[in-house]
Amino acid sequence: MRNIHKNPEPKSLTEHRCNTNTDYDNYAAKDDLRASLIGEQRGICCYCMQRIYPDSDKMKIEHWQCQDLYPERQLEYKNLLGACKGDEGQKPDRQHCDTKKGNLNLSFNPTDPAHDVEGKIRFLGDGTIAANEERCDREINEVLNLNQGTLTRNRKAVLEAFRQGLIQANPSDADLRKQLAKWNGDNGGELAPFCQVVVYYLQKKIARMK
Repeated sequence: MRNIHKNPEPKSLTEHRCNTNTDYDNYAAKDDLRASLIGEQRGICCYCMQRIYPDSDKMKIEHWQCQDLYPERQLEYKNLLGACKGDEGQKPDRQHCDTKKGNLNLSFNPTDPAHDVEGKIRFLGDGTIAANEERCDREINEVLNLNQGTLTRNRKAVLEAFRQGLIQANPSDADLRKQLAKWNGDNGGELAPFCQVVVYYLQKKIARMK
């Protein structure tokens, strides 16, 4: 995960909410919503960071606080996120992200600056994701299942490929900072899948060089 900056909501959502007898199900312009969420998340899932696309069969619109328990928030834009399909239809131990989460609650929201998920989370060399806080760590594993086998292997592969290229390049501190800016998306555009794994690695490496 990484922190997400929320942009203004789609005009169609604002207009829909102003009508009478409106809810999430009768909001017809969900394509607008998907495009907006993917734009502000820069092309990656709000939880696992794999690539998502603005099609109903390739992503899910996640309600951070679920519709069943928090119906008053079903059209609240800051409650909405773009998530991957999370191995929907697979066995429960294979599912992850929103599909695994269902109606469960999380104590952290990647869109809330006060929660600062980037400050809570660590990415280990074997692809494992862990948290500094016990509750957050438990939710990463039990609610979101972010250490599901495929996700862990993908994170490890991204990190190993990057580290191998780094060894060959023998970079300076300035080179490392350029790479950090690139993987952190400082120049805008889509983020690379699982980018935060490399960002975390570079931040630690640069800090050790000081």
